[in-house]
Amino acid sequence: MPSSTKLNGTLQKFIEAQQMFFVATAAPDGRVNLSPKGMDSLRVLGTNRIVWLNLTGSGNETAAHLLEHSRMTLMFCAFDGNAFILRTYGAATVSHPGDENWHDLANLFPKMAGSRQIFDLTIDLVQTSCGTGVPFMDFQSQRGDVELVPHFDDLGTDGTRAFWDRKNAVSLDGKPTGI
Repeated sequence: MPSSTKLNGTLQKFIEAQQMFFVATAAPDGRVNLSPKGMDSLRVLGTNRIVWLNLTGSGNETAAHLLEHSRMTLMFCAFDGNAFILRTYGAATVSHPGDENWHDLANLFPKMAGSRQIFDLTIDLVQTSCGTGVPFMDFQSQRGDVELVPHFDDLGTDGTRAFWDRKNAVSLDGKPTGI
């Protein structure tokens, strides 16, 4: 598997063309988390930096893991065109609404109800592989635009924060998430 320590222009364009990506994190103990992500929630900010906006969901494992260990992997798969998989490995930090750098990072994305955190990945390894085992799939639309965002828009700021308190304050392993 070819590897590098940075994203070249071709790899950056590949990432920007993907409709979804996967994020993996793990604390030193407990469960490994692997989550699919989509929508207009990811930005490549250079050869060694990716930021992504995390919207509210039923869990908050990534944030909990990063409080204990900064490692993160993002994976991108070609579901159309030539077979290809790209993984970026590195150390990530998390920003929450109200944090000093939140406003600058949030301005990189469209305003979306339920915006919960922004993860900032500093890449130390880039790896590609063939991806011939990944199926062809046709993209239809982003579900979050018609289901997720309107739900949290209807809840409003107070309702969303109450949801965070109920469902996002601790991980599956009972660890704090920073909410």
